[in-house]
Amino acid sequence: MDSKYTELATRIGMGDSERIPRLFSMIANDKEAQVLLALPADAPTLAAKFDLPREEIERMIHNLFVKGLVFPSFKTDPPTYRMGRDIIQFHDATILWPEAPRKFLDLWQEWTEMEWPDMARAFEKAGARPAMRIIPVGITLKAQGQVLSFEDVAEIIQDARELAVTKCTCRLAARKCDKMLEACIQVNNAASYAVARGTGRKLTREEALEICRKAEEEGLIHTTFNSRSVDHIICNCCGCCCQFLPEHIKHGIRVVDPSRFRAQVDPDACTGCETCLDRCYFQAVSMNDESAVVDQEKCMGCGVCAVTCPEEAIAMIEVRPPDHVP
Repeated sequence: MDSKYTELATRIGMGDSERIPRLFSMIANDKEAQVLLALPADAPTLAAKFDLPREEIERMIHNLFVKGLVFPSFKTDPPTYRMGRDIIQFHDATILWPEAPRKFLDLWQEWTEMEWPDMARAFEKAGARPAMRIIPVGITLKAQGQVLSFEDVAEIIQDARELAVTKCTCRLAARKCDKMLEACIQVNNAASYAVARGTGRKLTREEALEICRKAEEEGLIHTTFNSRSVDHIICNCCGCCCQFLPEHIKHGIRVVDPSRFRAQVDPDACTGCETCLDRCYFQAVSMNDESAVVDQEKCMGCGVCAVTCPEEAIAMIEVRPPDHVP
C-alpha cells in the first residue's frame, strides 16, 4: 500500500487499520491524495504549491467534495478546505459518494464487521461517553414526564433552519434488511452540505415529520449525536445494519446511550397480542401469564414498542434526569 494512503488514514486516527488505507486508495487517485495531505488550505495556496492552474485545482477540490473527502469552511475568503475530522465523518460522507462502486461499499461493511467492534470496546473501556443517543419516538408519543426540546423529534424538526434527507449509509453498505433507505434526516449545516454535494434532497418540515412517522411504523429507532444540541442529524436505525445498535444488541458494548425514558405496560389494558415483543430490538419485552412486561435494565427508551400497540397499553415514563443528556 502506498504510504500516502496510510498517512491519510493516520490523519483520522486509523493508521493501524488494514482497511482504511485501502478505502482511501479506492476513492482518491495519487494526485488527489497529495492534495488531501496538503490540507487545510485554500485553492490559491494549493495551486501555487502544486504549480497548477487555479481552475484545475478548483475542479479537483470539487470532485473531492462530491466524494466526501473535503469540507469547506466559508469563514475565510476564499474558502479553506479540510479533510474529515475522524472515522465517523469519513464513513458517513464517503459511503454516499454517488459513484461509489459496490466493492467500495463492501469494503466499508467489512471494516464495520472486522475492525469496528474492537474500536467500540476500546472506547467503552476508556470510559468514553457513547457518541450516539436514542431519541424516543416523538410524533405519536404521549410521554408521562417532562419531554425537553432536544429529545422531541417533532420539536427538533420544527426548530431546524434547513432540512434534507440522505440514504442511510449503514443500510446502503450492509444490505441486511429491506427497511426504508432514504431515512437520515440532515439538520442545518449538514442539510446544506448534503444538498450541495447532490447526496441529499431538501425537505420541508412536513416531509421530514412524515419520514420519521414512517420510520417509526417500520420499527426504526431515532438516534442522534449524544448532545443536547441536535444540529447535525437524526438517524433512523435498524437493529441489523446500524453501525452502533448491533454492537449493543449482540455484544453488550455501550456505544449508544438510552433515552431518558422507559416503556411501561398497563397490564389492565394489555391484551397479550405480543406485537411489542416482535418490535423490540433489545429483547426488553416478555410475556407473563396476563400481559407484556418490560425489563427495566434492557429497555433503551426508544418507544418503538408503543407506536403500534393496538390497545395503547404502553406509555413512556421519565426515569433519568435531564442531565443524563450531556
